[in-house]
Amino acid sequence: MRHSVTIAVILLATVLNCVAEKETVQHLAARAEAARPEDRPGLYIEIAERQLKAVAELFGAGKDDEALVAVKDVVTYSEKAHDAAIDAHNRLKTTEIAFRKMAAKLRDIKRTLSFEDQAPVQAAADRLEALRTDLLSKMFGKGK
Repeated sequence: MRHSVTIAVILLATVLNCVAEKETVQHLAARAEAARPEDRPGLYIEIAERQLKAVAELFGAGKDDEALVAVKDVVTYSEKAHDAAIDAHNRLKTTEIAFRKMAAKLRDIKRTLSFEDQAPVQAAADRLEALRTDLLSKMFGKGK
C-alpha cells in the first residue's frame, strides 16, 4: 500500500511539473502584465530566457526567420524586465545577472550562424549589454 501511494505522489508531481513547463509565452506575458510590480521583472526574464532557448532551437532546425522573431522577443521582454525592475526598485541584481548570461548566450549563438544572420543577433546582445550597464549604473551610480 505504501508503495502505491509513493508512486501516485511521484506521478502527480511529474504531471504537475510538465503542465507548469508547458505554460506558453503568451500566458506568461499576460500573467506578467497582471502581476504585482515587484513580481514583473522575474516573469519577464523567464519569458526572455524561454525565447532565447527557442532561438537556439530554431536556428539549429534551420528556421532562421522564426529564430529572428524570437530574438526580437528576447530584446522586447528584456526591456520590459529592465523597466519593471527600475520602477519597482526590486530585483535589479538578478535582472542584471540574467542580462549578462543571455547576452553571452546570444554571442555564442552568433558564432554558429551564417554571416547574414549574425547582425541581428549581435544587435540583440549589444542591447542586452546596454540594459545591463544601465542597471549597474542605477545600482552603483552617484544618483542612487
